[in-house]
Amino acid sequence: MADVTIRALKNGPYEVRGGAKLTDQKRAEYTGQEDPMYLCRCGQSSNKPFCDGTHQTCGFVAEETAG
Repeated sequence: MADVTIRALKNGPYEVRGGAKLTDQKRAEYTGQEDPMYLCRCGQSSNKPFCDGTHQTCGFVAEETAG
């Protein structure tokens, strides 16, 4: 299996690469996942847990970097 990487995009979603599978609290797998997948960080997506681009219009700011 390839290495899975997660990158926090500036003022945007988490970018997940490497073929990770996403499951809910009951361990059911989300379908339609692509590689990379983008996970919402702003909390405003209408397609949670996936990003739908709403962060661009809701004023979401996240510029943290690894220290």
